[in-house]
Amino acid sequence: MDCSTIQFKYADQFSEADMAQVIRLFRTAAFWAQDRTEADMATAIAHSFPVVTAWDGKVLMGFARATSDGVFRATIWDVVIDPAYQGGGLGRKMVETLLSHPHMSRVERVYLMTTRQQGFYQRIGFEENPSTTMVLFNNTAVEMLPALSQPESVTALTA
Repeated sequence: MDCSTIQFKYADQFSEADMAQVIRLFRTAAFWAQDRTEADMATAIAHSFPVVTAWDGKVLMGFARATSDGVFRATIWDVVIDPAYQGGGLGRKMVETLLSHPHMSRVERVYLMTTRQQGFYQRIGFEENPSTTMVLFNNTAVEMLPALSQPESVTALTA
């Protein structure tokens, strides 16, 4: 496969047509994301930085996103490559593009979760980490603290 025409781009906004391609890509290549809606993906993307896309002409064939505080921790999410393009190093390039972004490049630790691709990520340099195995499923009853109020100095500045 000739991948010389593939363009990688950082993205922060998606048109309706682009979002339709994101959903198509996830339904084609991500067994774990079949039920994601366009609205939910738009929200996830809006709260992610950086987001990397890969295009073959006008066809979205790769997507990956991350969240980070820019210093201590980051998490990579949703690395997806169209099956027709898998096996040519594009997934590695997507991850490397995320990791080289200025918001990610100096972060102490980068985490990710994967169901079946441990070997792929190990080849990039990730290691299994048994010390971070906790998860909160948000469908259980959790006692929430009351919302914090704004300090008076902040309230005065915004008034």
